[in-house]
Amino acid sequence: MSDGSIFYACRDGHYVLKFVGEVRLTLCSTIDLHLESVLARREISDTLIDLTETTTIDSTSLGLIAKLAIKASELGMPRPTLISTNPDITRILYSMGFDQVFLLLDSVPTSGVDLEQVPFVQESEDQVRERIIGAHRVLIDLNEANRAAFKDLVATLENCS
Repeated sequence: MSDGSIFYACRDGHYVLKFVGEVRLTLCSTIDLHLESVLARREISDTLIDLTETTTIDSTSLGLIAKLAIKASELGMPRPTLISTNPDITRILYSMGFDQVFLLLDSVPTSGVDLEQVPFVQESEDQVRERIIGAHRVLIDLNEANRAAFKDLVATLENCS
């Protein structure tokens, strides 16, 4: 299993987030806290998420990415762009309704922006569980299929508290 990493860049209001490798719930605190800090920055005008080097991504991470799109919309920002060149990941994105909240692309625009790695965040089991629940609630709200797929997981996690 290869560890996942997250990289980012922000230049002139353009924010880029790049996921590399296996992006799993072990990164949920890192993703959520980083995205919260980014959305608090008023100079961000648009966002691009790059999944071109992502080998796998779990539903928790997808829920946090969807949360970014929803929050960006609430802030009056344009729909974020999400790039996936992996057909399996792209299929999951469409099935989960990501085309409703993202502009989905299947090729990489060229960019000369240097990326910095997002520092890993370690939180307690309870804090991580709350982030997982929150991420899946976002997915549940995207469409009925997600509601059916994740309602039992959310109920189970809520009962573990």
